Amino acid sequence: MTAATHSSLFPQVPDSADAVLEGLDPEQREVATALHGPVCVLAGAGTGKTRAITHRIAYGVRAGVLQPSSVLAVTFTNRAAGEMRGRLRQLGAQGVQARTFHSAALRQLQFFWPKAIGGSLPRLVDRKIQLVADAAAACRIRLDRGELRDVTAEIEWSKVTQTVPADYPPAVVKAGREAPRDPAEIAQIYSVYEDLKRDRSVIDFEDVLLLTVAVLQDRHDIAEQVRAQYQHFVVDEYQDVSPLQQRLLELWLGDRDSLCVVGDASQTIYSFTGATPDHLLDFRIRHPGATVVKLVRDYRSTPQVVHLANGLLAQAHGRAADHRLELISQRPAGPEPVHTEYTDEPAEAEGAARRIRELVDAGVPAAEIAILFRTNSQSEIYEQALADAGVPYQLRGAERFFDRPEVRKAGVALRAAARFGGNDALLDDTVDLPSQVRAVLSGEGWTTAPPAGSGAVRERWESLAALVNLAHDVAAARPAATLADFVTELDERAGAQHAPTVQGVTLASLHSAKGLEWDVVFLVGVAEGMMPITYAKTDEQIEEERRLLYVGVTRARERLHVSWSLSRTPGGRPNRRPSHFLDGLRPGSTGTVGRGSGAGPGGVERGFTGGPVAAPRRTQRTPARCRVCGRTLTDAGEMKLMRCDNCPSDMDEGLYERLREWRADQARLSGQPAFCVFTDRTLMAIAESAPDDDRELARIPGVGMRKLNRYGADVLAICAGRQPRGAVEGD
Repeated sequence: MTAATHSSLFPQVPDSADAVLEGLDPEQREVATALHGPVCVLAGAGTGKTRAITHRIAYGVRAGVLQPSSVLAVTFTNRAAGEMRGRLRQLGAQGVQARTFHSAALRQLQFFWPKAIGGSLPRLVDRKIQLVADAAAACRIRLDRGELRDVTAEIEWSKVTQTVPADYPPAVVKAGREAPRDPAEIAQIYSVYEDLKRDRSVIDFEDVLLLTVAVLQDRHDIAEQVRAQYQHFVVDEYQDVSPLQQRLLELWLGDRDSLCVVGDASQTIYSFTGATPDHLLDFRIRHPGATVVKLVRDYRSTPQVVHLANGLLAQAHGRAADHRLELISQRPAGPEPVHTEYTDEPAEAEGAARRIRELVDAGVPAAEIAILFRTNSQSEIYEQALADAGVPYQLRGAERFFDRPEVRKAGVALRAAARFGGNDALLDDTVDLPSQVRAVLSGEGWTTAPPAGSGAVRERWESLAALVNLAHDVAAARPAATLADFVTELDERAGAQHAPTVQGVTLASLHSAKGLEWDVVFLVGVAEGMMPITYAKTDEQIEEERRLLYVGVTRARERLHVSWSLSRTPGGRPNRRPSHFLDGLRPGSTGTVGRGSGAGPGGVERGFTGGPVAAPRRTQRTPARCRVCGRTLTDAGEMKLMRCDNCPSDMDEGLYERLREWRADQARLSGQPAFCVFTDRTLMAIAESAPDDDRELARIPGVGMRKLNRYGADVLAICAGRQPRGAVEGD
């Protein structure tokens, strides 16, 4: 997993202001030298926008036009802010503040709260969902887990759009927003939620911005003090600002126009959180004399990938589409994107894992490969498929790198070595920073060769290996760097959550992949109902789904694989079709293309579905229904069991326990987590159906061809009351 450029580490600080401009293309140079008045940078995916704006700040500082302490650069994630600070440091522009909106606002709020309000700032709650649950209970409104999450999101949306509880119902109608509950009920919960916060003397994430806005609006003396501190502003990802963030920016600016904004309306994918591209699109209306620079030279992706990305936007509609940028690839030609159709989701996951195994075997680093999907619920089946294929992976958005126990322990060991290294026998024979880090981490479990398997042991090794690789990067950039310098680098990265590269395939949702890139990207589940998602009803919502797919396509540098499946489960009704976003773009398709068969005129590569056992097709053409009460099933876990969670189970408890014991043995032997063998749901489904043969076992969701071939004999033996022989080796 890499950011828009590979590292915040640069080999040498430029020796002059003019040297900062070296290597920039003509448009990037225009951005870097436009230091006065409002500036709007319209930057397409992969066009080097971060490079352009960091060089702009550095050039202004090095030329004496900008004072470092007077510049506030604002971006949307701590990782991006940390990367920007690292780049500025390497360009000789130390002292510039690069923060998120919330970080900058919280810092100001903490400083001015005693003067503006008195006392200390109320405690900030990390997660508001428990407070929302308490508010719902006080209103005597029952919310299940999904509804609780959705109502929490509605409260967040209301606050960033500056909507008070009483105005929520009409605001939802005006915005064309589909409320997860009766808007009057949500307004009631929202109101009580605000009361509970006051009673408990806490504030939430959105309050940080709201309170900062309130202080700056009400206290002109404080506003002037902030404006005296910050006189020049740079805002990255400007298409993602909310009305509340825009109001805060206006208060920071006052009547000045020393502002540079950077964005791309075609990458607006967070409107559900209140983000809107209108501020970017209206920039020239609010600032008629603004300098506008368009960056369209794509340095990230091959012409083939760029062609597909441009084709997606060429079919777009709406205001953002009217301002789309047509990218021009600067890369050598690469392979055409591969479009693959599979019979069902397990086959799609196995097909992706098999191709990734081939790429890794051919020398492509696992960290340079990603599988991107529309919803996080799609992750599990790909985790299983990669584990079956023996490919290490990491979940984007899972446990943060610097929070992992092995990374914390490694940090303690490295700090101790940096402080007392002269007395550490481990460091006696080390000659440079990488050898020092390797020596220290060898005591924490790092070895020169990775352990076999892809389970917890391998994951711990990958974390330590990422630190070793980072040490090599630091040494290459700064040959004189010491172990203490390396520890400082780790501390700065931990504060910004700017994790080093971990050697594993990245699994991520399309939303969480924004700002990242890989050599090879697998876009999976690109079918109607998932892309665009079923609940995208309005034209605006459907166009945002198109932009989300565009973001996914533009994450790929060299190879792009796009796939979909005809049914959800093996033997299911093949009633899906590829996303209409691909019509006219995938080989042989037209605007109204239908599905063909075989290799056919559509030019679609068919997914592998063969193997020793072929899953039988069901003849029924009705939706999946609970075998106990008959209710239509939509939840993936319930569909796996073929019954509602609340309906009584006829599971053989003894069989289930024997399967769990067998699974634990398999996980221990392979060094994998237990769920990578079979999930609990799959074991329950097996224990409830007690299959007699391969065909019956293959019908159970979660038992793909690879697992059937590897574990089928064991599972059937256990179901028959016999002793399992052991998993098939060499898979």
